[in-house]
Amino acid sequence: MNNNRVKNLKKELLSDNWYTLYKVSYDYQKPNGEFEPQTREAYDRGNGATILLYNKENKTVILTRQFRLPTYLNGNDDGMLIEACAGLLDKDNAEDCIKKETEEETGYKISKVKKIFEVYMSPGSVTEIVYFFVAEYTKDMLVGEGGGLDYEQENIEVLELPFERAVKMIETGEIKDAKTIMLLQYAQIHQLV
Repeated sequence: MNNNRVKNLKKELLSDNWYTLYKVSYDYQKPNGEFEPQTREAYDRGNGATILLYNKENKTVILTRQFRLPTYLNGNDDGMLIEACAGLLDKDNAEDCIKKETEEETGYKISKVKKIFEVYMSPGSVTEIVYFFVAEYTKDMLVGEGGGLDYEQENIEVLELPFERAVKMIETGEIKDAKTIMLLQYAQIHQLV
């Protein structure tokens, strides 16, 4: 941390029940040179990785569907969300993490991935950086059912969709997940599928 406009940074732990929520107080220098006290909350859940699996020959993509409580609490009638495969890094680097998550969630064992960018997804309140990847898949890479790990209680449904249908699902509101939209648009712009 190297910003001379921030001083007197203090963190107070509010919760460490699932991940960590901090109340952070600091003084921030305004354009007129004066320092003004500010207070924010920051949720630290670690960093994550996400991937779009695509099949150029069949013009398909692999996505997942699972229950997401926060969306249910905020107007998603059944709480189900269609998403690109993703997971938290834990102690892995981003590339190893996404390969492991891909196999756990989708059943596809991939060896070659391409990192396309990294993003702060909700920088006003969450510290997480998400690393974005794409990878081509073929049927012979399918080694299991996917669905996630039982102890993680994910209950993931694996979806293989025509790429054009997945893109249309953004317009219809069937896909509302930011990382998935970004990956589908990347694939469209770069003509991956």
